[in-house]
Amino acid sequence: MTAPPATLKNCRYFINKTFHSPLTPIFDAMFLSSHFRVALCSIFFLLCASLLPAQEAADFILHNARLYTVDGQFTIAEAVAVRNSRIVAVGSSKEILKNWKAAQTLDAKGKFVYPGFYDAHAHLYNYGQMLGYADLQGTRSYKEVLERLKAYRKANPQARWIIGRGWDQNDWAVKTFPAKEPLDALFPDVPVCLTRIDGHALLASSKALALAGITEETRVEGGLVEKINGKLTGIVLDNAMDKVYMRIPSPSQQEIETAIQKAEQRCFAVGLTSIAEAGISHELVETYKKLYAEKRLDMRVYAMLTPTDENVDRYLKQGAYQTDYLTVRSFKVLADGALGSRGACLLAPYSDKPSTRGFLTIDPAWMERFVQRVSKTPFQVNTHCIGDSANRLILDLYGKYLGMFGRTKRWRIEHAQVVSRDDVPKFREFGIIPSVQPTHCTSDMPWAGERLGAERMKTAYTFRDLYEQRGLVAMGSDFPVEDINPLYGFHAAVARQDADNKPTGGFQRDQALTREIALRGMTLYAAFAGFEEQLKGSLEVGKLADMVILDEDIMTAPVEKLRRVKILTTISGGKIVYKQK
Repeated sequence: MTAPPATLKNCRYFINKTFHSPLTPIFDAMFLSSHFRVALCSIFFLLCASLLPAQEAADFILHNARLYTVDGQFTIAEAVAVRNSRIVAVGSSKEILKNWKAAQTLDAKGKFVYPGFYDAHAHLYNYGQMLGYADLQGTRSYKEVLERLKAYRKANPQARWIIGRGWDQNDWAVKTFPAKEPLDALFPDVPVCLTRIDGHALLASSKALALAGITEETRVEGGLVEKINGKLTGIVLDNAMDKVYMRIPSPSQQEIETAIQKAEQRCFAVGLTSIAEAGISHELVETYKKLYAEKRLDMRVYAMLTPTDENVDRYLKQGAYQTDYLTVRSFKVLADGALGSRGACLLAPYSDKPSTRGFLTIDPAWMERFVQRVSKTPFQVNTHCIGDSANRLILDLYGKYLGMFGRTKRWRIEHAQVVSRDDVPKFREFGIIPSVQPTHCTSDMPWAGERLGAERMKTAYTFRDLYEQRGLVAMGSDFPVEDINPLYGFHAAVARQDADNKPTGGFQRDQALTREIALRGMTLYAAFAGFEEQLKGSLEVGKLADMVILDEDIMTAPVEKLRRVKILTTISGGKIVYKQK
């Protein structure tokens, strides 16, 4: 074995330069020995290596990217190193590759990297369930609904119920609620339950109504069973819907877990790495814990519990719970219904139906007792408020019991859809976080003005005003009410336009959010709204390495292209969980 000539020459030059003079002939003679040459070169390389900085070990390196850290200065970097699922270094590609080594590296090829997207208000399990239902979204008439149901029944002949979701009469030429008679004629022997797109109304067949014990005499506080000329139409709203849902056979544990895993994969495919589950049971929380313990789930979940007496007693006693994957420290309350089904509680009557102002779905006295109790704990109260009356009631209750501690409690208003001008400042005064869904605005634009009237419409979907009160806004979609793709919400927030880029110039353009605010709204602000900003929401040292790579830069791309930007790769904790084929 001999040293390469170039190495030998360098070694000899180094020795002669260091020890030159009378010793040079002696060293020249010694170099005639090949063993000596090899040993001496080895010592030389060890000496040189000791003078170089050692590379630190990482698990994963991403480099050659335009990487939006979404930190306090909105810094743009090129690369990150990840160890044990957390970011250990952020910087230029040259710096990271020089100082770190990893078994897995990913060259982003100059593409655009953002913190993993976070949907601040969604229904992950329900979405997974819905993947097995008749899909009624996008139907343009009741006739089309019936055609889809026939196809669904043909594909699922053994199903004990026909369950569908997604219809919206506001998209039809005839904008009245559908009736149950066509369902009775097509499916006389099987109960049918079809939930409206917003989840606040359903259409049930006569068989389903009978199983639920719903008759013309049925009355439900905070809900409505519709009758025309004293006869049931099949339409059931809000709290009354539970009577129907309780009769639907419960899924097995395996079916629940499969639904969650299917939903997770759909979410990863659109760049989502964290989801706020808006209103779930104790049993579902335990299912999430089980899936995490068995390493069968990577989606991070912020759980809002349904405020049953059992849940409240159990969790206030147990205290807040947080891991890298699951946060449990909030309750989700429904204060009213939805605008599309006229269940949202308004201060003045609906412009297109003066006989109603909608209704509350809670007893205000119960809500006050609940707020008072939870205000003494670390738990958050996150309340669904659509109408201006519901928003006023809840904001005032929050303020009464939070007082000067509002900002530290981080209580939330979910949706904050119609808020009177007098009530907007209460978000600042009481430190309340607005949690909004920008695609609700663009989906509702064609008909919301009819419900609210021109003047009241000016106080609806005022995302910029809400942001300026609190200095942040958490953004979500409320899927499956809306599409799960967070880029649709980003587009709606910054352009105030729908999928067809209408209206020209944007709806109430003064309420648009900047791109930086919108990006923070679906990353860092969403994390802050759940006490998770130390874990995620930005690409900083010490935080979880949740990232998404896009093929175009949403911070500069033309607005009309934002909904078409492709997700190339989704990364959770430094692990690739989705890659575009």
